[in-house]
Amino acid sequence: MLNLRLDPVATARGSDTVLHLKLQTRNPKLNDMPKNFADLVDLMDRLREPGGCPWDREQTYATLAPFLLEEAYETFEALEEAREGRPDALREELGDLLFQIVFQARVAKERNEFTIDDVIEGLHTKMVRRHPHVFGDVQADNSADVLKNWEAIKAEEKRATKKGDIGSPDRSILDGVSKKAPALMEAHQISTKVARVGFDWTDINEIFGKLQEEVDELRVAIEQHKQSAAEADHVRVREEIGDMLFVVTNIARHLSVEPEAALKLANRKFRKRFAHIEKRLREQNRKFEDVSILNLEELWQEAKLQNRER
Repeated sequence: MLNLRLDPVATARGSDTVLHLKLQTRNPKLNDMPKNFADLVDLMDRLREPGGCPWDREQTYATLAPFLLEEAYETFEALEEAREGRPDALREELGDLLFQIVFQARVAKERNEFTIDDVIEGLHTKMVRRHPHVFGDVQADNSADVLKNWEAIKAEEKRATKKGDIGSPDRSILDGVSKKAPALMEAHQISTKVARVGFDWTDINEIFGKLQEEVDELRVAIEQHKQSAAEADHVRVREEIGDMLFVVTNIARHLSVEPEAALKLANRKFRKRFAHIEKRLREQNRKFEDVSILNLEELWQEAKLQNRER
């Protein structure tokens, strides 16, 4: 067990708080030794024990929840960095995310609910059970077979444990998709779930046909709203835009593209190009109101060309 002494020095950095910790051990050489998962759990225990960190000791499920979500999104963002050959951010963010998991498990242990060992054991058991084609004698020739088996096993697990049973045997395979997830992610998960049971387009060209159908319906809805300005027609426009976005997520899925990640990439690309426009306007000592949309488009194309050259 590490003998830690924490000397917190809080310093403001934007909305973040940096906590500088002085680490001392009975054996100074211990600081130079590689750390493993058990060391991380020991560290978390020390932070929560009497004499540990006052802030860490105050945290609960509820107060930690926003941090868990924040770290998950930061990890998601770091995946793109890693894909481009810069893995350091991903390594750090995975560590931050792991710390939140260990933190939540420690809180659960104090509530006499479960421990981090229970989490690991349950996960290991579940993964073995859901991979009978690896650890059993079930045949799965491709990913589609694997996913179909996965859904069948999950359904059986829920029946066995009666999860969500409120007196009716009827359950939906979509019950496992969180309604609180970002809409684009939810749409992707919904279409993935139903595709695993065969409710899917057979060819991507069929989806493009559906996309064109939704675009046409949106155009009709827009024209109708222009003529009437009625609230009901505005609702229809919103619904048609939603339908169009849902179809786009299916195109992404058929191309093995996670739509949330794709949109994140588009957002990053737009930020870079727009930053170029702002930089060029500052260099020219001009403001947005001083230039035409044609001038802005020229700068936009300049930014696109610059990105390609890089």
